[in-house]
Amino acid sequence: MADDRIGHILDSALIVFSQYGYAKTTMQDIARAAGMSRAALYLHFASKEELFRAGSRRAHSRALGHADAALAEQGDVLSRVDAAMTAYFGELKAQISSSVHGGELVDATLAITGNIVGEARAALVARLVSALEAAAAAGEVRLSHVDATAEDIALLLLAVVDGLQKTSADPALWHRQRALFLRLVRGAITSPGGIGS
Repeated sequence: MADDRIGHILDSALIVFSQYGYAKTTMQDIARAAGMSRAALYLHFASKEELFRAGSRRAHSRALGHADAALAEQGDVLSRVDAAMTAYFGELKAQISSSVHGGELVDATLAITGNIVGEARAALVARLVSALEAAAAAGEVRLSHVDATAEDIALLLLAVVDGLQKTSADPALWHRQRALFLRLVRGAITSPGGIGS
């Protein structure tokens, strides 16, 4: 029951943060949206920052759950890794992309919950590395073709995804470039002789 109450508060807070932005949102706004008194809200969260951090932790946990589900699907490892990254970032962006205060919320997330973001990203990298290592052990990919580790490949894939998202305003172009990069990586680590053969 307490978990349901916390979930309701965090859902209400997300709506209010999206409406007003982080800076202008007050605990009274969140309490009103959650249908409770401000005093009752303070019994659960000591501050707006604490509440925002709890919401961020929950959002990242959900995003990792979606990534796990994508990695558990059938298919080649790079398709599953791509699906996992899409699910992870899609889940996080869906919650704030429709808000006119999306930029402010992203900035607040980095400033207030940077350690949570960092921990979740490290957890995502670990999941991608594990999938790539399992594929290498099964002979699906040959990382030695490119003289790289599974971690090297995972970090490179994430860096490219991050870079494309930040430099391309056109989603269609972004998806084409991402697909091209994945084809290049797939060709490099799955071809019989790899690069230079």
